[in-house]
Parts: sequence; C-alpha cells; structure tokens
Amino acid sequence: MRRLLVLPSLLCLLGAAPVWAQPSQRVVEIPTRPGVTQRFLVLAPDSPKATVVLFAGGHGGLQISPHGDFGWGKGNFLVRSRELFAALGFLVAVVDAPSDRQSAPFLGGFRQTSEHVSDIKAVIAWLRQDARVPVWLVGTSRGTQSAAFIAIELGPARGGPDGLVLTATILRDDRGRAVPAMPLQRVVVPVLAVHHKQDGCKASAYADLSGLVERFTAAPRKDLLAFDGGANRGDPCEAFAYHGFNGIERDVVAKIAAWIAAR
Repeated sequence: MRRLLVLPSLLCLLGAAPVWAQPSQRVVEIPTRPGVTQRFLVLAPDSPKATVVLFAGGHGGLQISPHGDFGWGKGNFLVRSRELFAALGFLVAVVDAPSDRQSAPFLGGFRQTSEHVSDIKAVIAWLRQDARVPVWLVGTSRGTQSAAFIAIELGPARGGPDGLVLTATILRDDRGRAVPAMPLQRVVVPVLAVHHKQDGCKASAYADLSGLVERFTAAPRKDLLAFDGGANRGDPCEAFAYHGFNGIERDVVAKIAAWIAAR
C-alpha cells in the first residue's frame, strides 16, 4: 500500500477573489522512489476546473516547510502567482526538489532525468486522485526544462499530463539541453508558450523563440502568447525583470487560464 503523509493544512491568506472562494492550503509529501519523498504545496479551491503543477526556475530548491513557507524562491513568477491561479478556479501544486535533492545543486543537473520523471509522475497520480480534472504542467525559466522533459517522457497513457505551458522558456543553455533541443515531436498534448517580448535574459531572448511552437508537431493544439510592458528590475534572468513578467502577472495568468479552459 502506498504510504501518504499529509502535513498540517493552513488557511490560504488570499486577497478577495470576485468569483472563487478562498482555497484551502496544505503541504503534501508522498513517497516516489525507494527512500525518497516529494513535497509540494497544494492550493485547492472548491470544484476546480483543472490542476496546474508549477515548476519554479533557477535551482528549483524551494525548501517548502511543513507549514507552507518557502526557504527560497518565493519571488519566482509562478510561486508568487500561485494564488492567482487558485482564484481562477485551478487546483495548484507547487513542487519542491525531492528529499534527496534538498541541498545544492538541488534540481541542477536533475531536471532531465528518469528520477525526476518518476517523482512528478507520482505527484500527477496523487493529484488525479484528489481532483478528477485535467492536469497541466506549467514551468517558468529553468522550470520549462522540467515540464517539457516530463511531457516528452510521459504521454497521457503513461500517467503524464493533459497539457503543457512553458513560460519564459529556456532557449539556450550552456550548462545542459535547452528546450528547443529536446525531442518535442514526442509531446502529444496541447502546448502553450508564453513569453515577454522584452525578455533580456540571454537564455530566453524573444528573438530565439522563432519556430519553438512549430516543433511540437504532434500537439493537438498549440499557441504562443507574447506580452509587453510591466517592470524590469535587477538581473535580466531573475524573477523581477521582464523575464519574470513583473507587474503583469494578473494579465499573464488570466490569459493562460483562459487558454487552458478553452481546451
């Protein structure tokens, strides 16, 4: 029998949402591989329309505490936008690095491995039991390398996701394989790419985005959403630059949500 540890739940402190009630929040930890567990934060509105699994960028070691606090990455675009997804009626899962990757380099060098796929496959299965709705993987920056690789390795018939969203996609990588270099023709679910036209990160320059969506030749539906504006602060590859959709989070999340809902 699969062991399941659900850590104490909290009330999610959200701002007022016009339609959806405030979702509950809890930290979940499940066994994935021998001696390894995977922790993730879950925000669960009433009657969710779909589930989004959020992959932060950078080294990905969020160090989520049993009480739902973040040791790192709370400013990441998807992490700080998690309540926006929940307010729009999505069950949200923010995934940490697994228990055997809780120190540097965390997910560095791990995102495109069979072990990472096994961990997230177990998360997807747990989420499908919790809410019988479609599960979408949503990655940002280096999180796109996780989300894309898992969608490649796991089709729906093998317990994979029902859809894929890539935001601020890693298009060049001098430390590993960028998303365009992956066998994207193996992805058989809908794919949405989301990018800022002024993204100043050399790993995700908008000029390098050309042709990415077309590489998903087996995707039944695919599209690109490009954004302008917002604020640009600090390192161009960090979360509060254009790379992290700083200042336009609500618009970006709303358009992602609408595209998913139109499946």
